[in-house]
Amino acid sequence: MAAARILIADDHEPFRQGLHALLSSAPGIEVVGEATDGEEAVRLAGELQPDVVMMDLNMPRVGGIEATRRIREASPHINVLVLSMSEDDDAVFAAVQVGARGYLLKGALRTEILRALDAVMDGEAIFGAAIAKRLARFFVGRHEYDPRRSFPELTAREAEVLGLLGEHLTNAEIARCLQLSPKTVRNHVSNILTKLQVAARTEAIVRARDAQHP
Repeated sequence: MAAARILIADDHEPFRQGLHALLSSAPGIEVVGEATDGEEAVRLAGELQPDVVMMDLNMPRVGGIEATRRIREASPHINVLVLSMSEDDDAVFAAVQVGARGYLLKGALRTEILRALDAVMDGEAIFGAAIAKRLARFFVGRHEYDPRRSFPELTAREAEVLGLLGEHLTNAEIARCLQLSPKTVRNHVSNILTKLQVAARTEAIVRARDAQHP
């Protein structure tokens, strides 16, 4: 089996060197490059086509969120695993929304980092324990809002889709979240627009947000 090709993107040289050494010592992993800022990460990802980019968020020139978005748009097959000091909700969800496949905090154990790399290489999404707890709290809190109370004409699934629309998730993100096909999600969105008597998903989003946050 070919070695997993990794690009490290971090502006802090000692951390970058330490991560390089850690990864290079593991079997089945090849570090193919290092980037010191987000602009360089985007360029090297395009040139080197690694399997995984290990991405810091707070970097000069172009931040990790924007760099992740550009990399994923240009090369959707490249997985991005965030390794950052930041654990606030905005950073976590921004990273997920632009396509990051995982999110670990700096200070994660070697075994956790290697396990996360294996997971994203296998097509899974993975989050460190602290981040997973934040995601769980977010989804539990969101599920307390039931769009069916405001829009009883919707089915249970349509109400669920509308709630996710209200969080500004794309159809593809909704499909992944609910484990549905993109075509099924499109059909649900179409039914929602018809039942709410609106012409576009943006209007449905406004209706959902207004109901969720009156």
